[in-house]
Amino acid sequence: MRMAQERVYWEISVLILVLMNMAQKGTSFGVNWGTMATHQLPPEKVVKMLKDNGFNKLKLFEAEEKILAALMGTQIEVMLAVPNVMLQEMSQDPVAAATWVDANVTSYCYNGGVNIKYVAVGNEPFLKTYNGTYLKTTLPALKNIQEALNNAGLGSQVKATVPFNADIYFSPDSDPVPSTGDFRPEIRDSLIEIIQYLHTNDAPFTVNIYPFLSLYGNTYFPFGFAFFDGTSKPIKDGDLLYTNVFDANFDTLVWSLTKAGFPEMKIMVGEVGWPTDGDINANIRNAKRFNQGMIQHSLSGNGTPARKGKIDVYLFSLIDEDAKSIAPGNFERHWGLFEYDGKPKYNLDLTGSLENKGLAAVEDVDYMLKRWCVLDKDAKDLEVLAKSIDFACTLSDCTALGYGCSCNNLSLQGNASYAFNMYYQVNSQKSWTCDFSGLAVVTDENPSVGDCQFPVMISYGGPSVLPSRGLAHMVMKIVGGYLLYLILL
Repeated sequence: MRMAQERVYWEISVLILVLMNMAQKGTSFGVNWGTMATHQLPPEKVVKMLKDNGFNKLKLFEAEEKILAALMGTQIEVMLAVPNVMLQEMSQDPVAAATWVDANVTSYCYNGGVNIKYVAVGNEPFLKTYNGTYLKTTLPALKNIQEALNNAGLGSQVKATVPFNADIYFSPDSDPVPSTGDFRPEIRDSLIEIIQYLHTNDAPFTVNIYPFLSLYGNTYFPFGFAFFDGTSKPIKDGDLLYTNVFDANFDTLVWSLTKAGFPEMKIMVGEVGWPTDGDINANIRNAKRFNQGMIQHSLSGNGTPARKGKIDVYLFSLIDEDAKSIAPGNFERHWGLFEYDGKPKYNLDLTGSLENKGLAAVEDVDYMLKRWCVLDKDAKDLEVLAKSIDFACTLSDCTALGYGCSCNNLSLQGNASYAFNMYYQVNSQKSWTCDFSGLAVVTDENPSVGDCQFPVMISYGGPSVLPSRGLAHMVMKIVGGYLLYLILL
C-alpha cells in the first residue's frame, strides 16, 4: 500500500512539474498583429481568438483605440508602437510625446485596463533603404517617450524600446561568422547611444530577424540552414557550431553588443516568421516547419551557441494583410498564421510539447454572399483583357498568381477570373466592380481550383486602394523565376 501511495505522490509531483513547465513556456513568446487589410475582423473577435489560443503577448504597430478597448480586462501583455512618421514630432516636442503617452498608455494602464508592457519607438528606423532618414530623430524620440512614461509614474512597468532590422549589423565577407560581427560603421555611434539609454532604463534591445529573406535574397543559400531541423553542414565559429541561420544571425548581434560594451544586454526578437504564399519558398509546409521549430527553440531554454536561455520572440504575424506594400516582395501579404478571415492555415503547437494541435479560429465571422466575379466564357472583345487584368491587380491583391505561388498554374482565362474576383471582393461585391468592359460576369459557382482559392470577402471594413505594383511587375517576376529555373537546369 505504501509503495502504491508513493507511486501516486510521485506521479502527481511529475504532473505538477510538467504543468509548471508548460505554464512557463507559455509566457516566452508573442505575436504581431498588423491591420493593413481592406476588410478587418472585429477586434473583439480577434482578441477572443488570442485568448482561446493562449497567446499572452501581443505587439501592435499603432495604438488603435478599438483594439485597445478590446484588450481591456485581459492579461495579454501588449507592446504599442509609435510609427516612424511621428518620430520627428516626438523628437522635437516633449509635450507631444507626453500627450501621446497620456492618450495611449496612461489612459489604459489601470486595474482592469490594458496590460501595456512596452512602447516601440519607430519600426526599423535604421533600415538601409531609409538612407538615414530617422538617424537623428530616433534617440530624442525614445528619450521623450520614456521621460513621459517616467513622469506619468509608469517608468518602472512600461519600457520604451526601438525595434531594429537585422541589417544594422553584419559580418565581413572575408570571415562571415558571428564572432566577427559588428554594427554598420555609419550608424554605430548612433546605435551605441541608443543602447546605452536602453541599458540605463533596463529596457531590452529589440531586433527583427527573418531567415526566410536569406533564401529569398540568395538562390544559392543552403535551404535546410533556414530551418531548425535542417541537415546542412554546420558553420564552425571557434568552438561554437551553428546549424541554422537564426542562431547565427542572433549571435552576430550578441557579438556586436559585446564589442559595444554591452555583453549582457537583454535581447527581444520583435518579428520572426515565414510567409505562406507570394514566393516559391513561401508555402504552408515551410511556414509550419519554421514556426513550429521557432517555438520549440524559443521555449527550450537552450538558447543560441553564444547566449543560453529562453529566447523572447514575437511571431510575425497574426493575420494576412492584403493592403500591405509588396515593394519587398509579393510574400508581404501572406505572413499570417491565420487567413484574412481568421481561419488557421495549419496546425501549430504553441506550448512546445510537440503535439499536432489545431489553432482556434476567429468565431462567428460574417461573410458576403457566396458569389464570384469571373471572366465571361462568351466574352468577345479580348483585346482589352490584359489592361483589365492589370487594372484589377493594381487595385487588389493578385500576389497568389506569381511564380511558384498557390495560383501559379491557372490558364490565362483563370488568371483573368482570379484578378476580376479579387477586385470585386475588395470592393465589397458592388455590382459595378464586375464589368471590365463587358468581359466579366457574376457567378454563384465557386471557381476555386485545388490549392488556388478564390475568396469571398468578409463583410467587415471597407475597400481601399492597394499599394500594388500591378501585373507588369508580377509578370517580370514570373519570367525571371522561370529563366532562373532554366539556368539551374
